[in-house]
Amino acid sequence: MNKLFSPITIKGITFKNRIVVSPMCQYSSVDGFATDWHLVHLGSRAVGGAALVIAEATGVSPEGRISPHDLGIYKDTHIEKLSQITAFIKQQGAIAGIQLAHAGRKASTQVPWIGREKVNVEDGGWQTVAPSAIAYSETYPQPVELDKAGIKKIIDDFTIAAERALKAGFEVLEIHAAHGYLLHQFISPLTNHRTDEYGGSFENRCRLLAEVTQSILTILPKDLPLFVRITGNDWAEGGLKAEDGVKIAQTLKDLGADVMDVTTGGLVSQQHIPVGPAYQLPFASKIKRETGSITSTVGMITDAVQAESILVNGDADLIMMAREFLRDPYFPLRAAHELKAEVTWPNQYERGKF
Repeated sequence: MNKLFSPITIKGITFKNRIVVSPMCQYSSVDGFATDWHLVHLGSRAVGGAALVIAEATGVSPEGRISPHDLGIYKDTHIEKLSQITAFIKQQGAIAGIQLAHAGRKASTQVPWIGREKVNVEDGGWQTVAPSAIAYSETYPQPVELDKAGIKKIIDDFTIAAERALKAGFEVLEIHAAHGYLLHQFISPLTNHRTDEYGGSFENRCRLLAEVTQSILTILPKDLPLFVRITGNDWAEGGLKAEDGVKIAQTLKDLGADVMDVTTGGLVSQQHIPVGPAYQLPFASKIKRETGSITSTVGMITDAVQAESILVNGDADLIMMAREFLRDPYFPLRAAHELKAEVTWPNQYERGKF
């Protein structure tokens, strides 16, 4: 059997293959509510054969959204539509996941097809927060530094959002601690200049992520896995490096997190990323080998042979794909044909089988 189409069991969940739909912001919500766009977007990737379909970075609070049009899970009324989506994903034999996120200083911005500038309060934006009062760039909002009450609210927001996600039928929860969003901002010395117990040393800078992780684990059923998206490199002088990614992963593994979703970049505007095929793979591979963690890799993975070789070489356990799934929702069906793997097609699509 091809490695790409071999099952993997994590906690009490068995994934039918190693292909994961990476969270992809759709900027198609109003007040955080999922719409038919999300049903079709996520549902079609489940029809296409992915083992795990993860909903986009979902705001744990209104001010945690990247833009006013981000998906949210900060109201009980958000659960109903999300439940419809998870039910459909499960009907297709896939697992439904959700990425819980807080954008921190990168919040209150325009949707990308309009621009990257801030959204002012009078236009529907909000005051942003961060570990330190440092803006991402001149065009982004000026954040205020979180105080202890604000930090406690962040932990509570993540935990309550996790409870809502479970009620909505998600079986995989992922904490977003990368791409320059709030939890990543706390971890990196480039964005965290605090002098209290949440700043300074590596342990202190990881404290908020550790507390969020511990809090979610208290309400997560023992048979469901917890993923954490972490960074392997800030790609900027003075920022986090590969060895820091290993330390973050080890900290999370020791706390009880199950999967390290390894990515890089997004923290600062002066980053220099050498983008190329599977350019983030070395960081996932290093974390897997040095911590023994189950890892996923993402970034410029575009074909079946490439994905298969990553798994065969032992560099990662799961393959997350984003842009390729935007181009082809049925990538797994095509990949199975290319690798000569036998997979079940939806009955309705059987006539189109290769």
